[in-house]
Amino acid sequence: MITVQSVKEDAEVRAIMYIAENQIEALGFTEHSVRHSGIVSKWAGEILEALGADPWRVEMARIAGYLHDIGNSINRNDHAQNGAVLAYHILTRMGMKFLDAADIMMAIGNHDESKGLPVSDITSALIIADKADVHKSRVRTNSTRMSTDNLNIHDRVNLAAEKSYVYVDKQTNEIVLNISIDTQICSVMDYFEIYFGRMQLCRRAADFLGSKFVLIINGSRLV
Repeated sequence: MITVQSVKEDAEVRAIMYIAENQIEALGFTEHSVRHSGIVSKWAGEILEALGADPWRVEMARIAGYLHDIGNSINRNDHAQNGAVLAYHILTRMGMKFLDAADIMMAIGNHDESKGLPVSDITSALIIADKADVHKSRVRTNSTRMSTDNLNIHDRVNLAAEKSYVYVDKQTNEIVLNISIDTQICSVMDYFEIYFGRMQLCRRAADFLGSKFVLIINGSRLV
């Protein structure tokens, strides 16, 4: 059986992810490397597992999470759709059943908030896991050498995020995104300025999974 570990060890995957990260770095975007992919993979799997999904669906969510940004190897524009096709060909070449590979392709093709929709359980878990990864380690700029006034709002928000994690509260049937933000670097309103559309998509994804999406920032329940 193909697992997320076998995908991580695949030479073609490694090469494509290396090129994808090189392009993202050249464009000046926040980190989208194996760190981000690994976190999204882990959280997507944990969401479905906590909701009682079949173990193979959980593993498919992990695989989708790990491969979701490989389209950045082609171009940042339409990276979700490009990555979906790349992932399908990689997974079928590795021996995955066509239907399962197509399911993962659909999830990856719908993970971006500009065009994506929660059209399956795997898609929904991937969307939430991807949008939950907000953290200062994703900012490339060395903040000790550069004033935060010179950072764009996306970098400021990530730089201010001391901690973020997502989990399923089984008692309340809620999918919770908990973030700690240093408000001396950016305000909560700055977060919503760039993440409001993403949080709306997360809410729709949670609805698809039969749960409620909850956002907590600095201990305050906001959504």
